[in-house]
Amino acid sequence: MTTSYDAVVLAGGAARRLGGTDKPALAVGGRMLLDRVLTACAGADRTVVVGPRRPTALPVRWTRERPAGGGPLPALAAGLAALTGDGRPDAVVVLAADLPFLTAPTVAALTEALAAAAGTCEGVLLSDPGGRDQPLAAAYLTEPLRRELALLGTEHGTLNGLPLRLLTGELTLRRIADPTGDASFDCDTWDDVAAARARLDGDPGR
Repeated sequence: MTTSYDAVVLAGGAARRLGGTDKPALAVGGRMLLDRVLTACAGADRTVVVGPRRPTALPVRWTRERPAGGGPLPALAAGLAALTGDGRPDAVVVLAADLPFLTAPTVAALTEALAAAAGTCEGVLLSDPGGRDQPLAAAYLTEPLRRELALLGTEHGTLNGLPLRLLTGELTLRRIADPTGDASFDCDTWDDVAAARARLDGDPGR
């Protein structure tokens, strides 16, 4: 089953645990982390990257949150605002830019689970092997996401600095286990980057 969706990739974090390194541009397995994520969601009708512009392997739309560095909620709101026009899909896949093992089949599993649960949930998250929710490896219905972001902005006066759990806590969500066991692995530290490179640098086709 093919499910139509847009994609928003968040690529503007400060990467403090990496010393402020431009994390989406880090090479793993011969490709930028960002390009790996873009390949995984290449089936999207439209893809918006929220972060500094850079060359990418696939065509994307670019936008930034204002001010830059405001956190995931203003970045997500900026990404959704860039998805304008008629005939847009009802679903949006939201991804971090540092998921080296994310694949197209995993993205398809998220969108298909969301479509299968029509009317009963507003989003489907990956659950990592430790049982933790991964809200930046997820598929959501677009309008509930817009609605709750707008309500949070009104309630708090700003989205800057607000944690993702305030958003996900207002949505009816379903969880699915990470089908590969490592699709939700993210590169938060240099040890994470080293582990990903150890697995992928000898297998650039993956």
